[in-house]
Amino acid sequence: MTVEHGRSVKPEGVGARVPRKEDARHLHGKGNFVADMAMPGLCEVAFLRSPLAHARIAAARVDDSVAACVVLRPDMADCKDIVADSTLPTYQPSAQPPLASGKVRFVGEPVAMAFAPTRAEAEDHIELVDIDYDDLPVYADVYSAQAATGELVHEDWKDNVFVTLSADREFDTLAAQADVVVNRRMRLARQCMVPMEGKAVLAYWDHQADQLVVYSATQVPHMIRTVLAECLGLEQGRVRVISPDVGGAFGYKCVLQQEELCIAWLAKTYKRPFRFIEDRREHLTAGANSREHHYEMTAYTDRRGKLLALDARITIDGGAYSVWPFTIGLEPGQAVGNLPGPYAFRGYRCVTRAVATNKPGFVPYRGVARTGVCFAIELMMDAIAREVGREPWEVRLDNLVQAEQMPYVNVANKHLDSGDYPASLRKALEMIDAPGVRARQERGESDGRLIGLGVATYTEQAAHGTSVFATWGTPVIPGFDQATARITPDGGLEVRVGVHSHGQGMETTFAQIANEILGIPVARIKVLHGDTGQTPYSTGTYASRSLVMSGGAVSQACKRLLPRVMHIAAHLLQTPEEQLSVGDGRFVVGSAPDRAVSMGDIADAWYLKPHLLPPDVDPLGLEVTVGYKPKVDTGCFTYASQAATVAVDPATGGVEILDYVVVEDCGTMINPMVVEGQTMGGIAQGIGTAFYEETPYDANGQPLASTLADYMLPGPTEIPHMRMHHFETPSPHTEFGAKGMGEGGAIAPPAVLFNAVNDALRALGAAELAQTPLTPYRVLQAIAQGSEREKNSQPKAA
Repeated sequence: MTVEHGRSVKPEGVGARVPRKEDARHLHGKGNFVADMAMPGLCEVAFLRSPLAHARIAAARVDDSVAACVVLRPDMADCKDIVADSTLPTYQPSAQPPLASGKVRFVGEPVAMAFAPTRAEAEDHIELVDIDYDDLPVYADVYSAQAATGELVHEDWKDNVFVTLSADREFDTLAAQADVVVNRRMRLARQCMVPMEGKAVLAYWDHQADQLVVYSATQVPHMIRTVLAECLGLEQGRVRVISPDVGGAFGYKCVLQQEELCIAWLAKTYKRPFRFIEDRREHLTAGANSREHHYEMTAYTDRRGKLLALDARITIDGGAYSVWPFTIGLEPGQAVGNLPGPYAFRGYRCVTRAVATNKPGFVPYRGVARTGVCFAIELMMDAIAREVGREPWEVRLDNLVQAEQMPYVNVANKHLDSGDYPASLRKALEMIDAPGVRARQERGESDGRLIGLGVATYTEQAAHGTSVFATWGTPVIPGFDQATARITPDGGLEVRVGVHSHGQGMETTFAQIANEILGIPVARIKVLHGDTGQTPYSTGTYASRSLVMSGGAVSQACKRLLPRVMHIAAHLLQTPEEQLSVGDGRFVVGSAPDRAVSMGDIADAWYLKPHLLPPDVDPLGLEVTVGYKPKVDTGCFTYASQAATVAVDPATGGVEILDYVVVEDCGTMINPMVVEGQTMGGIAQGIGTAFYEETPYDANGQPLASTLADYMLPGPTEIPHMRMHHFETPSPHTEFGAKGMGEGGAIAPPAVLFNAVNDALRALGAAELAQTPLTPYRVLQAIAQGSEREKNSQPKAA
């Protein structure tokens, strides 16, 4: 793997390939997850879940033998519903009760909960609860939901549409100038997130602190504290949320879950510990879903495929409830804003709506709408190229924002801050050997398989801040992230941040940032996170923001701390500060290594020997808390080009990925190894979206994939060897020029692989594939449709 930059890198500082500190405890089985915790008197909780997608609750009966340990919604009168409100003008809010009240709105919705010393006993108790239901019309897709006139998902609404958003920029004028018009429809299937660890929450009442303590596998502990306190009627100071080790999240754990609220209510009410661990079946049937987008796209271009205007209709299946805090409005907001991607055109009309259906609620998933919009715009680019008779990459190179145009404000008012998009595509084509692939296609394969080449270029809006979220109308708007840096009495460093890591390596990268500034060895830097009782406030880890926002706060805190430390060091060495250099935890006078003091010497003077301190020492000491957000909070834009070569078997519909390359630019990399790991993991998820993952429902709203035998996931044998190349174009808005990139790898693979398969099937005249997942059946169906079309186009014999 190659990195293009001209800067020097400190052994453990910014840009160094430092092994992840957190890996050791996980590799040795020493992680601390909610399921690992033991506590006297702990009760496990099981939920009775609705077997119907839409029905009124006519009656509920609980056997007397378990009545003391079963809870229904009327028993929780002192607990508020979850309401994710929004300032978007067309938005209709939904109230999500912790347990179903009045009616159920999707299969798997919690209706009752039972607790017992073991999960098995709690499940036995649930068996003694009977619910009578009266069926209601089921809206299992966006079409039936939009056609409904009565018995809506939410009774007080005017229709089954959460929100409608639109944009119109010079569309009519520029569309009228087009020589070529291309129409396409695309669809992404509904998916689950499937982290290794599902929902997990344990809560108890701390009598000494007079405080509710909630251990939750969450990405956003501070925000969860806010909403738990609100729903339970407690002051925030009486709620402490701790997020321990988290086994993956991907957006699934960045919202308040019904089960979190239920367990917290039990602990508050009964003043004893309770725990719920989601099993895989619950996750697949009742956990939040994502990705289900429907696109109707029309592109208006000149004769060579230069895009003049784009018209889009995007319909999103939002499920039954809008989630707190991001609301369902985030998904259509991201869709309408990010559909133009890396392309420079000025005519744009887009209408996007989120529709309520009888399915689990829609949660932001790694990529948040951008996987869908990348799929749509990149398949459209290939369709344009076919229409005008040019190579797909030639059309893209003509349409991409050029390096000399940066910074560039695009048609959707996205502030693209830096980069060279065409260079990334050219490098990907070079790495994949596009001419060689075309020559191989001409020769043909001895085994009869067909070779295809697919490409895609995308942007990843990262670390978008106050002004962006305010336009989406969410009830929580991110502002300054804070970090605390404190020199410990023995000369180490303690860093506290409000974000939480669930696989991103923050314990390492934040330590590298601190090392870059203070010179303290990474091994002596402790990063504390995930505990509202010990860390400064942050809205949490989501939207590829943590490295930029909290990492920036760490940088600023260390920069504020450095002059105080330098002043003490200079006094101890009796030398001017400007003659000191810092490195490896020591302050050295000029080039004389024998004249030095360590960070431990400075800490010793502050904590234990204050008589050695300078008379004008800063009384604020060796601890700093700083708030930070980038100079421009419209976000920084990571980008990449990905390309793949595939082989398609026209007899079986099977697809093999032969080669996969990535050319990415996330600005200055804090740790290239972490960047590569995040990218590879994202691509694995993107391959799942492209080829395997789907949560289908029947007409009655019943989920048809309730186990991992039905819900297919890619495994090690399905993930190809990936080759990666890095550019580093620093962002002008952030500390060190770093950009977020945690979601990027997952954005492009569906578009890349569909384009590659469609390219392979051109030789057969097959119908274009544009619906995920790309299964062997759908490949064979496309071939058959092409054959039928070819047969029907033949002149009939006289």
